[in-house]
Amino acid sequence: MRERKREYRGDLVTVGARKQDGRRDLWAVAAAVALFVLAVVVGRAVNRTISGSEGILRLGWPPLYAWWMPHVGPGTPAALAVAALVVIYGPTAARRLSWRVLVPAAWGAAMAWTWSLALVDGWGRGVAERLTTSLEYLQSVDGVQDVPAFLGDFTNHILVGSPHIWPAHVAGHPPGALLTFVGLDRVGLGGGAWAAAWCITIGSSFVAAVLITVRALCGEQLARRAAPFLVLAPAAVWIGVSADGYFAGVSAWAIALLTLAATRTTRMPRLASLGAGLLLGLAWYLSYGLIVLVVLGGSVLLLARSARPLPYVILGVLLWVAAFTSGGFWWPDGYFTLVERYYQGAAGVRPYAYFIWANLAAQVLTVGLAAVAGLRRASGPLWPAVRGMRRASPTGRGALSVMVAAALCMMLLADVSGMSKAETERIWLTFAVWLLPACALLPRRHVWWLAGQATLALLVNHLLLTGW
Repeated sequence: MRERKREYRGDLVTVGARKQDGRRDLWAVAAAVALFVLAVVVGRAVNRTISGSEGILRLGWPPLYAWWMPHVGPGTPAALAVAALVVIYGPTAARRLSWRVLVPAAWGAAMAWTWSLALVDGWGRGVAERLTTSLEYLQSVDGVQDVPAFLGDFTNHILVGSPHIWPAHVAGHPPGALLTFVGLDRVGLGGGAWAAAWCITIGSSFVAAVLITVRALCGEQLARRAAPFLVLAPAAVWIGVSADGYFAGVSAWAIALLTLAATRTTRMPRLASLGAGLLLGLAWYLSYGLIVLVVLGGSVLLLARSARPLPYVILGVLLWVAAFTSGGFWWPDGYFTLVERYYQGAAGVRPYAYFIWANLAAQVLTVGLAAVAGLRRASGPLWPAVRGMRRASPTGRGALSVMVAAALCMMLLADVSGMSKAETERIWLTFAVWLLPACALLPRRHVWWLAGQATLALLVNHLLLTGW
C-alpha cells in the first residue's frame, strides 16, 4: 500500500510539474507577444513625429520592413496544403523515417514550404522580381566585366557621393555577395527567377545542416523532434526570397561541417574541417556581420572538447582572404567604409533607442512562438551545462541549451553594435535558424505548437507585403 501511495504521489508531482512548465511556457509566449505589440504601437507613434509614409523609422509597418496589405495568391493553396501535411504527418515521419531519408525529406519539405509562401505574392512580385529592384544585387551584375578590376575598385563606390555609387545592398556587403549573382549570370542562370531559386534552395538547406549539427552534438532524438519545426519555420517568409536566406544556408553548412569534424562523426574529419573553413570564409565575404559566427563555432568546439579542426578551418578561411586581397579588396577597408555609408542613409535617422529592443521584437515573428517557449525551457539546463563543462561535455538538452545560447549571443552582439537598425527579420536569419532547435524541448505532444508556427507564417505572409 505504501509503495502504491508513493507511486501515486510521484505521478501527481510529475503531472504538476508538467502543468507548471506549460504555464511558464504560456507566460513566456505572452511576454513575447506583448513585446511585439509594444514595438508596433511605439513604432507607429514614433513614425507620426516625422512626415512621410515611412516616418523617421523608414518602415511602412514597424518594427518590420513591410506594408499592411491583406492578400492571397497562387501560393496560398500550396502553403495551406504543406502546412497541414507537416502538422499532421511531420512528427510521426520524423520519428519513423530512417536518418538518411529524414534529412533530405526535411530539406525538400522546407523548400516546398518556402516556395509556396513566396508564391503567395505571385510569381513576379513574390519571386522573379524580388532581387531585381533598384536596391538589389542584380542591378549591378552587368557592370562587372573584369573581376580583378571590380575588386580593386569596389570600396571606392560605397560612400554616398562616390562616382557610380553601388546600390544599397551591394554597398552594404562585401563583394562576394554580388559576385555570386555575377557567377550565376555567367553560367547562363541570369535574371531574377534563377537568383530566387538559388536563394531558396541554399537558404532552405539550413534545415538539413541544423539537423546534422543537433544530432552530432545533442543526440538523434532531439534532432528528430526539432525536424518538423525546422521545416515549418516562420523564417521561410524571408528566406523566400532574400539573399540573406542564401547567407544563412552557407553559414549553417559551415557550422554543420565543423561539428562533424570536431565530434569525429565523419570518416574524413580533415576534409570536413577544410570545408567548414571554406564556407566560413565565404560567409565573411558575403556579409560583414557574419564575423560573429565565431561565437557559435567556438561553442561547437567547446561542446566537442576538440580544437583539432582549427588548423584546417583557418586554412580554408585564409584561402578566401588571399583570393580577395590579391584581387584588390581588403576586408577591413570595406567594413569601415560601409560603417560611414550606413550612417549616411536611413541608419542616420533611425533611433537606436527604439531598435535596440524592437529588433528583438521582430524576431518573435521570425522564429515563432514555439521557439520562444523552447528558449524558456532551454534556460533551465543552461547553467548546469555550463558549470559542468569543466568536468565533461554536456550532452542532450544541456548541449542544445549551450548551442541555442550561443546563437542568442550572436544576435545580441549584432543588436548592440548599432549596425542592425531595422530589417532584422531577414538580416538575422543566419542567427535565427539556430534558435529553432529549442522547439525540440517542448512536450512530445506538440502538434499545437507546430500548428501555431505554420499559422503565424501564413498570417504574416497574407496580411503583410514584406520587402527587403
